[in-house]
Amino acid sequence: MKSIKLLAFLFIATLVFTGCSDDDVPELPDLINEEEVITTMTITLTPVGGGTAVTLQTRDLDGDGPNAPVVTMGSVLAENTTYTGSIVLLNETETPAEDITEEIEEEDEEHQFFFVATGVNGTFAYTDTDENGNPVGLNFTLTTTTASTGSLTFILKHEPTKPNNGSATDAGGETDIETTFDVTIQ
Repeated sequence: MKSIKLLAFLFIATLVFTGCSDDDVPELPDLINEEEVITTMTITLTPVGGGTAVTLQTRDLDGDGPNAPVVTMGSVLAENTTYTGSIVLLNETETPAEDITEEIEEEDEEHQFFFVATGVNGTFAYTDTDENGNPVGLNFTLTTTTASTGSLTFILKHEPTKPNNGSATDAGGETDIETTFDVTIQ
């Protein structure tokens, strides 16, 4: 009886050790790079040649919660002025706040800001690019012309098609954050 048990054990052990090759081991799926949690976007517009910087900010500390984001604008933009622009993104649901700007810089091939001026006399130009020479938009210029009133919209896309025609719609991808600021140029 002992020899039958021993033979059965050896048979099962042989099946276990020879039946499992590396080909039978399932591959682990690729890690999914989730979209960033962005609670705060601060845009600083500094006039070339001097003057007072203008700050635009949206802050949504409860994320997708019931409270609307708090959107603020520093002051009026001057006509016939070029501004250098920079964008800082934060996740303030963490303590200390996580600087998402650094993550966007590291993953610049997977991100792009899009700018839309509606009703205001201003144009945007990218001043930063990813490793392939495609625009990113964390740094840009805004050039105003004559007095006007309208809005500026800032849209960050995750995994947009690059290159694209410069519109958020053409680029596809997922929107990480989008905010419209009412502005006046005078």
